[in-house]
Amino acid sequence: MKLYFAPGACSLSPHVVIHEAGLAARVAIEKVDLRGKRTASGADYLTINPKGYVPALVLDDGTVLTEGPAIVQYLADLAPASGLAPANGTVARYQLQSLLNFISSELHKAWGPLWNKSASADVIDAARTTIGRRFTDLEPALATGPFLMGECFTVADAYLFTVANWGQWTGLDIAQWPWIAAHHARVAERPAIKAAIAAERAAK
Repeated sequence: MKLYFAPGACSLSPHVVIHEAGLAARVAIEKVDLRGKRTASGADYLTINPKGYVPALVLDDGTVLTEGPAIVQYLADLAPASGLAPANGTVARYQLQSLLNFISSELHKAWGPLWNKSASADVIDAARTTIGRRFTDLEPALATGPFLMGECFTVADAYLFTVANWGQWTGLDIAQWPWIAAHHARVAERPAIKAAIAAERAAK
């Protein structure tokens, strides 16, 4: 298998899951230049993922999976003993999917204006307000346990860490939301996080 990623992008989430699941020996990684749409080996990335963004996971049979929430669940299911995702068909699995959808649609996308250099101050302020509101929505979950689903680290925590990590590059201080800052600091100490970040830095 091969994961296509861009350093610091949302593809960090499945990259972390690869390490958490003990799949690093089975999954190769390749950096993508998102502006030029070329991979590190010189391939046209649009022939791999016509959407043009990361992540994309190419399976051993050539099947291509896109969209982070789908990819992280696939990877977690390859290593069920890791506890990264509850078993399919359980209420807990649907709760995990709910969290992934929330992070994707309400948090991830809200960050868009903060990356846009031409966005007006009003648009940026509105985006920051939205992000703060969505961080607040997660306070009850993080008030009852160290992770989004309680005591067990899941793929949703990897995704939240990835999104909250963008604060350092967009001028958004997550210390305003202590439960998010505490979660981020806690997750940052995990060996899988450190391994994935180190691999992406080495690929720059």
